[in-house]
Amino acid sequence: MYQRIAHIALVVKDYDDAIKFYTEKLCFVLREDTKIDDDKRWVVVSPPGAKECCLLLAKAANEEQARSIGNQTGGRVFLFLFTDDFWRDYNNMVANDIHFVRPPADHPYGQVAVFEDLYGNQWDLLQPNEHNKGWIMAS
Repeated sequence: MYQRIAHIALVVKDYDDAIKFYTEKLCFVLREDTKIDDDKRWVVVSPPGAKECCLLLAKAANEEQARSIGNQTGGRVFLFLFTDDFWRDYNNMVANDIHFVRPPADHPYGQVAVFEDLYGNQWDLLQPNEHNKGWIMAS
């Protein structure tokens, strides 16, 4: 049997602002942008080199959905961006004015810093240590 998580929906205020942030600030790749109707698009972005899971940027369709923008996990870290070169990506993100809420730190599982996306969702930028690469980073 084979299963996988293909997309994670991220509720956003505006498609174009979100695309600009993820492609220009985080250097993600725009995988798809298809108009479904006058208000809805199918917008998929992913980090370069991603093979499995992508973000589906989903514009809030009502007030209830809009209230979750920037706080989809109640203030916890929401997404984990793994990297093979922490300092390269950290320095690029700082140069692109990404706001870090926790500075780089070494942990038993690897090097990590917490940043916010354009709406305030928290992300881990994480480079796993050599011991944990096998179970953290899929080949």
